[in-house]
Amino acid sequence: MAVVTLRVSEELRPLLYSKRRHEPVEVVVDEVSTIGHLLGSVGIPLTEVGGLRVAGSPIDVSWLPRAGAVVDVAPRGRPQEGSRFALDVHLGTLARRMRLLGVDTAWRNDFSDDELIELARREERVILTRDRGLLLRRVARAAAYVRGNDPAEQLADVLDRFALALAPWSRCLACNGLLESVEKSSVIERLKPGTRRSYHAFARCHACGKVYWRGAHAGRLDQIVAQFS
Repeated sequence: MAVVTLRVSEELRPLLYSKRRHEPVEVVVDEVSTIGHLLGSVGIPLTEVGGLRVAGSPIDVSWLPRAGAVVDVAPRGRPQEGSRFALDVHLGTLARRMRLLGVDTAWRNDFSDDELIELARREERVILTRDRGLLLRRVARAAAYVRGNDPAEQLADVLDRFALALAPWSRCLACNGLLESVEKSSVIERLKPGTRRSYHAFARCHACGKVYWRGAHAGRLDQIVAQFS
């Protein structure tokens, strides 16, 4: 049986399907499957691959592996380009925290994969997901795998991966629209009596009209902003 050996970097090894997480990673080759296809077959999306080499020489994802070849698989370098994002349905907490920091972040809890891909294509957004199946689809090329199970770990990973200009408190946590400062008098009819008495500085989402003020939860949000800004 003809095989090719993949020497996968430590950073990429967690992406391997569990049965492949041993040394060495050997994959059966045929005459039609490219190295890009073989990487997908073991669980590594091309969105995460930064370089491929055989005997020190670079190859691209269309290279046809030959029996006995040893392929070094390196991760993408950081930081990467990207300032506008679309997140899958499972990353709602991450989406809200990115918006808190002023990052342009599209998210809905009812996005289908096809809708997400189309939105990202139409608005030139980078897809963020932990779904390898989505990343392995050829139509999802401007995309990235989010590392970490905890939202704080995920946010740290995204900020490390992309060189983002942060603008905390500038976006609506609900819809991603831009916030604008408004006079209390312009929103007073929408406020409960306790809020009217206790707060005097307000902002309103230019897109959905949601009104914001520094309420009881502001301290927790301040901690997130301070940690990541």
